[in-house]
Amino acid sequence: MDKPKLDRRHFLLGSAVAATAGVAGALGAKIHDGEREFIEAAVGRLIPNDEVGPGAVEANVPFFLDRQLAGPFGRGDHYYLGGPWAKGAPEQGYQSRFSPAQMYRAAIGAINKYTHANHSGADFAKLSEDERDALLKDFEAGKVQLEDGVDAKAFFAMLLQNTKEGYFSDPIYGGNKDMAAWKMIGFPGAHYDYREWVSRHGEPVPFPPVGFKGRPGWNSET
Repeated sequence: MDKPKLDRRHFLLGSAVAATAGVAGALGAKIHDGEREFIEAAVGRLIPNDEVGPGAVEANVPFFLDRQLAGPFGRGDHYYLGGPWAKGAPEQGYQSRFSPAQMYRAAIGAINKYTHANHSGADFAKLSEDERDALLKDFEAGKVQLEDGVDAKAFFAMLLQNTKEGYFSDPIYGGNKDMAAWKMIGFPGAHYDYREWVSRHGEPVPFPPVGFKGRPGWNSET
């Protein structure tokens, strides 16, 4: 989390294509206050705000997650959830009895139980940034065993992927506020024609970013 800012930019650049391609749908209906606190505290450490660009919270990733988990992605419409639920191999993809929305809700509750037991009764959101960073790294490495049937490593992978999606997706989905993530990496967005740039490798495209709904300031009269 405290690597040089150039590393952060490269990390985000490397994630951009996969993230925007995987845009999906956040917590069943609406995120409750305790869940919102967790989401903001977690995604704010995955992509923190700094001088290079906005963090996940500033880019509206929590709002993106709320909308997505309330829709088809949150319901798990594209997953098989019928069981049996033996632990699968990584190449088999998502293996859980939970839909994504159920996974988020169960994981947030289980994580707060864990932090209550190991951090003097505090919720995850009340921990210091260093403590949150350490826990997130332990989730990623599979070093934490959570209750309620939650696989910490699987949840971390989903949270990280969804955070990238919200950060880099078209603003029409609720994240990437003001196209700030695109501006940071020099991505010009949803222009209708890139043919002249197909063979011009390594050259910056000198267009301001534009989303599916156009740019701020555009309206039906212009």
